[in-house]
Amino acid sequence: MPPPRVIRFGVFEIDVRSGELRKQGHKIRIEGQPLQILICLLENPGELVTREELHRKLWPADTYVNFEHGLNAAVKRLRQALNDSADNPRFVETLPRRGYRFLAPIQAVDAGGDLPVVNEVPPAEPVPASGDPAEAKDDVGLSKNTVLFERVRRMLPWKRSGLALLLVLGIFTVWMLRPKNGRPTVIRSLAVLPLENLSHDPSQDYFADGMTDELITELGQISELRVISRTSAMTYKGARKPLPQIARELNVDAVVEGTVLRSGDQVRITAQLILAPADKHLWAQSYEGDLRQTLALQKQVARAIAEEIHIELTSHERDVLKNVKAVNPDAYEAYLKGRYFWNKRTADGIKKAIDYFNHAIEKDSNYAQAYVGLTDSYALAGDWKYAVLAPKEAYPKAKAAAIRAIALDSTLGEAHISLAFCLDGFDWDFASAGREFTQGIELSPGYATGYEWYGWHLASLGRNDEAVAEVKKAASLDPLSLIISSDVAEELLVAHRYEEAAEQSQKTINMDSFFAPAHYVLGQVFVQKHMHREAVAELQKAVELSEGSTAFTANLAYAYAVSGRRNEAVKILNDLKNRSQNGFSNAPEIALVYVGLDQKDQAMAWLEKAFEERFSPWVLMRPAFDPLRSDPRFQDLLHRIGLER
Repeated sequence: MPPPRVIRFGVFEIDVRSGELRKQGHKIRIEGQPLQILICLLENPGELVTREELHRKLWPADTYVNFEHGLNAAVKRLRQALNDSADNPRFVETLPRRGYRFLAPIQAVDAGGDLPVVNEVPPAEPVPASGDPAEAKDDVGLSKNTVLFERVRRMLPWKRSGLALLLVLGIFTVWMLRPKNGRPTVIRSLAVLPLENLSHDPSQDYFADGMTDELITELGQISELRVISRTSAMTYKGARKPLPQIARELNVDAVVEGTVLRSGDQVRITAQLILAPADKHLWAQSYEGDLRQTLALQKQVARAIAEEIHIELTSHERDVLKNVKAVNPDAYEAYLKGRYFWNKRTADGIKKAIDYFNHAIEKDSNYAQAYVGLTDSYALAGDWKYAVLAPKEAYPKAKAAAIRAIALDSTLGEAHISLAFCLDGFDWDFASAGREFTQGIELSPGYATGYEWYGWHLASLGRNDEAVAEVKKAASLDPLSLIISSDVAEELLVAHRYEEAAEQSQKTINMDSFFAPAHYVLGQVFVQKHMHREAVAELQKAVELSEGSTAFTANLAYAYAVSGRRNEAVKILNDLKNRSQNGFSNAPEIALVYVGLDQKDQAMAWLEKAFEERFSPWVLMRPAFDPLRSDPRFQDLLHRIGLER
């Protein structure tokens, strides 16, 4: 009987005659020394293979190389091919200063490829060297390796009685390992880790990141499943943390990891579902198609995961995951690039995102997702943090794009949420905004930004406890998002829950001490607690880290004013009056400083100017404006905005 030629382990199999390594049937690039190391380890499963042995086999005596560096580099490349981790190995374990050991069970397959002839290959006695000098010279070569198969053949009696015994043992093992209660593993939360870009071309990172975003979006539409949002998931890009640790940090039951390979107009997505606490593979599959089929491939992955974790889908969710539309490849590529730059959250990134989304629409005028991206970009462009466009220019464009997206596809929850954001912040149509938020969250229950913005909507209406609850929902979906964590603190500030706000701000600072908004919120909290020295220190840090944010600077001036440092406050006030740009007069910020200086007439005059410029009314909810709340002029302003209490 011919010796087995294929060895299987985990989701991999290797044909050592040809030197081909495959994962779920797809070839994985591995050659040279990493391949030879793998074969050496497979010859001795569960046993130590010393560094000296590998030195002798891989580097002949007359080869002059830095052996230590060369071996370490080869093992690293092997682990990359197997998607393995040195800290939490599934396959290749390092025994410090001694060598390596192969951990996973292996299966040898007979020449026909039909029957696994051994469930787990234990160590066996060494095989004498072949009489063939060529074989003896390179017993780990790609086409000359017969050592492993000789070991397997000697271990197995190749008799019917032996095969029967193996079958009985196999059935018994399966029976013993079956779930004792007969019920499937319950998974109600998961994280999609950044899909690996197999092209190894950094310029294609946007494509892999885009695939990750889209898969998160698809799974996030399942109401019974908590899916970690993009910001937190992307924190693990390139990280080699053990999966159980990632699961603990994100508080999820399972993780999805995989790869993306784009070659011309062809795309291959490989994904696997892993039960995180036990680091146990539950499912793996690959999907291939051309760029036009990319959206369909993502929906297939999402459906397969939903089936594997036994989530009961609603009829709407089933329809959404089945509703597949072809997409123009050029439009889709422009859309992914737009999202890539939008996610950078910089003024320059927003400008580029607008260009790419417009280009996507030029290529496909019926591409609803591109209009959603354009809405989000214009909405941020008109925000004081980025000041790319004046609100009067930015928000009407954002609203028009959102309305167009909904007209093309009314099932896009993100489009309804983006429209609600515009209705709140510019149209001041809070009733319509509330309806759009509710519909958007029902359609996309896993969209963290929806809960975040809905929280600010509720705060505007004075429903502070509900607002805090909504933003905390956003934080549960995106636990590592700095801006959402900071928004939780700011909602607590608006609710006058100062101790909780200070504690939450400190949590955000502990996540990233260079995140300016966290210091900005903590500074506001200290002002309200009359801790003026601490407030000034935090706000000075926020201004420094943000490179002079207008809002942060105005709050620093306010802190100076209420602490008696009026000259410093007036100096900043005059600077703010001269700092107008892109249609931003800084009117709300100037009004805030006048409140601190206890000049209410001036404060109201500048708030009227802000009203004419269609400012965001959210600023009025902050406790710093409390001294004006009993003023009839302030109440009239709220009435005209639509926020009468």
